[in-house]
Amino acid sequence: MLHLIRLELRKGNLGWYLKGAVIANLLIIAFVCILPYAEEAGEIIFPNMAEALMAISTFVRATFIIFASVLIAKLIIDEYRNKTITVLFTYPVQRTKLMLAKIIIISAVTFLTTLVSNIIDVCGFLIVNHYLEFVAAPLTSDLIVEELIRMTVYALASAGMCLIPIYFGMRKKSVPATIISSILIVAVFSSNNQGFNVSSIIAIPLAAAAIGFLIAFFSIRNINSADIA
Repeated sequence: MLHLIRLELRKGNLGWYLKGAVIANLLIIAFVCILPYAEEAGEIIFPNMAEALMAISTFVRATFIIFASVLIAKLIIDEYRNKTITVLFTYPVQRTKLMLAKIIIISAVTFLTTLVSNIIDVCGFLIVNHYLEFVAAPLTSDLIVEELIRMTVYALASAGMCLIPIYFGMRKKSVPATIISSILIVAVFSSNNQGFNVSSIIAIPLAAAAIGFLIAFFSIRNINSADIA
């Protein structure tokens, strides 16, 4: 399996993904630092450090769930659309293993980039905040530990949620359906209604992650006998 993953990584050439991730992180840091200047009279964007860190986490998850849909389109959907999957399935390897390698890459890359980007963006915000003092509340050791745990759990949730667009993309082998469905998922789980965020209840994104893993499982379960047209 590790050999298949290495082959897929080499074939997929994820340099574009890394460049996009760097640019996205710079934009997230800039955007979060600009938000306090958009405050209206009597309104505080980040009343405390926990709110600021939650906002960063939300932006990061939304960004890399959409990035994951592009990975799905590139590694899976395009293979079906261009019929190159037929060549891939002639290899003396089970189809399920080939598809599983692709799904592991998508999920693992999303987990790692979400977690690392969260850490980088939080550090970037804290450095800027040290000089400009957007948030006056101190960063306590308890909050740091709590945030690291939350980052890890949300990154794991993102690794599962990002697989949900596979269902929509595979129905008609559609790249637009794959990407649009990821945007809708982000819109639902990143929405903020009068201070309430759906993702603030950790059980909800974890449940969505479980659905994503199930979708991935059922997508490859019958791949050996499925029509590849």
